[in-house]
Amino acid sequence: MTLEKDIAKDGEHPDVILCPGGPMLLRGDHVIEDENGVEHRTWRPVSAVCRCGASGIKPWCDGTHKLKRQR
Repeated sequence: MTLEKDIAKDGEHPDVILCPGGPMLLRGDHVIEDENGVEHRTWRPVSAVCRCGASGIKPWCDGTHKLKRQR
C-alpha cells in the first residue's frame, strides 16, 4: 500500500496518514468532529476515519470504499 505521509519534525512517526482511495488513519489520541458536529475521541492505537462518505459507521471506515472502487 502506498501512503502519503507528512514527516514529523522530531523524527517520530506521523500520526495522520492518508491512504489513497481509502481512509485517513489516526495514530494515538485525537478528537474528530463528524458532519453533525458531534465529537468522537479515538481510543485505539490506530483508528480509520472514512473519507469516501459511504461508510455505514461514520465517522469510522467500514471498508465500503473497496466496494465503490469495484463498480
